[in-house]
Amino acid sequence: MSPSAVIIGPPGSGKSTVGPLLAERLGVEFVDADAEVEELAGKTISDIFAEDGEPRFRELEEQVIADGLTKHTGVYSLGGGAVLSEATRKRLTDHPVVFLNVGMAVGVQRVGLSSARPLLVGVNPRATFKQLLDARLPLYQQVAKVQVDTDRLTPDEVVDAVVTELEKVSH
Repeated sequence: MSPSAVIIGPPGSGKSTVGPLLAERLGVEFVDADAEVEELAGKTISDIFAEDGEPRFRELEEQVIADGLTKHTGVYSLGGGAVLSEATRKRLTDHPVVFLNVGMAVGVQRVGLSSARPLLVGVNPRATFKQLLDARLPLYQQVAKVQVDTDRLTPDEVVDAVVTELEKVSH
């Protein structure tokens, strides 16, 4: 068993919005790995970061994704930093990975630099977001079978583009 699509991308790329729409279009379930991490830990991601630290969060995330990639058959959305794990990147090799790309200006605008995103809280969230994009972009591109730039697209247009691109790589 394997997901019909694995959605990756930075904060603000549209994973939480596009994922459920894509699942609906494909007639499959939508699962968010971050929600699974929260369920496993029994607390929010912000609390995991604050109380246990990022390394513990990444450990839980890696464990949840390893399991999720074998049991989910629908659209599976991963947290923005999931690709930082080499083990996760290797596991993604045989899956239809969709990278939702977003430029810095649009990404910052979409996330609103909210405190619900632990890695973007700080003195200069804009600079932090840029560092995050710079560090992760090559990793997203490394594992993606499909890339859709979401900056100028509505969620429905992103779904259309994803479906079109997935059909190209599945044949």
